[in-house]
This record gives sequence, structure tokens and C-alpha cells, in this order.
Amino acid sequence: MPQNRREPLQQVKHRRDAALRALAGGIPYAQYLGITFDRRGDELTALLAYDDKLIGNPMLPALHGGVTAAFLEVTAIVGLSWSFIWEDMESGALPLEEVEAGTLPRLPKTIDFTVDYLRSGLPRDSYARARVTRSGRRYASVHAEAWQDNRNRPHAQATGHFLMLPRD
Repeated sequence: MPQNRREPLQQVKHRRDAALRALAGGIPYAQYLGITFDRRGDELTALLAYDDKLIGNPMLPALHGGVTAAFLEVTAIVGLSWSFIWEDMESGALPLEEVEAGTLPRLPKTIDFTVDYLRSGLPRDSYARARVTRSGRRYASVHAEAWQDNRNRPHAQATGHFLMLPRD
């Protein structure tokens, strides 16, 4: 759809929400962990809803480090993918029918992923955001942070490098 033609706001929101559902829904482990995404314009915030199965050390109790790393990696992959489908989605080059059918570009593949555990993740909801620091045709770098009660006090952060797959 050409950008100069106005479409109803509800239709725009529906297309964006459908794309986000298809993107996040394509990661079974994210579904198992209960990771969801909240969208405000082009900005995504990931939510890891608390569940007892996420606790690694019941004596503290603290979130499992592997869960924290997976949460950050999923956030980085979805954030990166969202950043490169945004223009296609907004220009209409990615039609709603294709989005609803799940025909989105393939997810980037992780080359390496480094997590810094800054403090114990407490038994409560966690949030995360990813920021793409470099994005090219073949390679991308993403920084992600996870926090609980205060965004200025992250409990973990990560840097990942991803192989960008050619678009089908």
C-alpha cells in the first residue's frame, strides 16, 4: 500500500499486532517460558511473566540463569527481526494476508551471545528491551537489558551477534 494513501488506524494496529504475534509465535521456547511482547509504535518490550518453573535456586529464590539468558536472546532476536520488517510492514510491501499466514522473513541466527548477570532475578515479572547497535545485510549486533522493578537497575544484560539470513 502506498504511504501517501491513508488507511484506518485500526487496520494499521491490526497489521502490526498480527506481525508481532507471528514473529514471537514462531519461537516455541518463548511460548514455553511465557514470553510475550508489548508494542508501542516501533518499540517492543518483552515480558517474562513469573512462574515457579522459572526458579533456578529455590533457597534464594532466584530466576534460573538459563531462563534469563533465553529471555534476553529471544528479546534480541525478536527486536532485531522487528526492526527489519518494520519498513516493509509500514510500506505495505509485507501484506496483511502474508503476515496472518505466517510468511515472515526467517529469524536471524545467533553467532554468539554474551550475558552479564548483574544481580539475582527475583521471583517476579521481568521486562527486557533490545537495541540494534549494528545492522547490515549479513551481520547484526544487538544489546539487550532485563529488569524487574526499576529499569535503571537491570538484573542482566547481553550482547549478541547475529547472522542475517537472505530474504526469501
